[in-house]
Amino acid sequence: MSAPAAIYRTSIAHVRRTPLRNAFTYRSYSWYVDVDRLPAVPRFLKPLAGVSVADHLGDPAGTLRGNVERFLSTRGIELDGGRITMLASARVFGHVFNPLSLFWCHDGAGELRCVVAEVHNTYGERHCYVLETDDAGRASVPKAFYVSPFNEVAGEYRMKLPEPAERLAVSIVLERVGHQPFIATVDGERREATVRNILAAALAVPLAPLRVSAQIRWQGIKLWARRLPIIKKPNHPSQEAVQ
Repeated sequence: MSAPAAIYRTSIAHVRRTPLRNAFTYRSYSWYVDVDRLPAVPRFLKPLAGVSVADHLGDPAGTLRGNVERFLSTRGIELDGGRITMLASARVFGHVFNPLSLFWCHDGAGELRCVVAEVHNTYGERHCYVLETDDAGRASVPKAFYVSPFNEVAGEYRMKLPEPAERLAVSIVLERVGHQPFIATVDGERREATVRNILAAALAVPLAPLRVSAQIRWQGIKLWARRLPIIKKPNHPSQEAVQ
């Protein structure tokens, strides 16, 4: 049986190394849930903890499990009813922005089969990477999605995505020949999703989805002001069972 829903109070760091250096860190929080046991919160907390199927891959009228399974089936992966857990931001007063949502997908025997990394950009697009991780949660995948106007769609992501426990420790490194132009890390501490902890997280980082979106755009403005060349956004073909 899956553990109860949890909240990770996070510190998120972005480091750009080339062609110029820029680094920043911000606080946020993420929910960690079993997709079959979404948290039932008191009515007065619902504006701070909205989980919507429409915010993620697949059919907005479907279910999180059904949509993840349908996407994986297009890749030849069947879970046979195994547990799926998700790390993502919830809606706060109707607003949500998930630069990265993660789904840990287990098979019917309880073994981790793969991790789905769902990436959203600020242009309203999404892309899902399927990673078959090693025992340390590591895997690599070619970059296939335009995220930043200052970074072309080239290179390979080296990700470390161990299943969250008492600590959350996720990292993504963009690698190109001879250098690593971008590194992102997410670190956090697990807390049960009690009324007290939900309120504490919401007060510590008010309007978290809007803040994250604004911080990302503000960093983009600063890079533009430093005359970092803008890369034209290519057309992004929809993935089957994702959009």
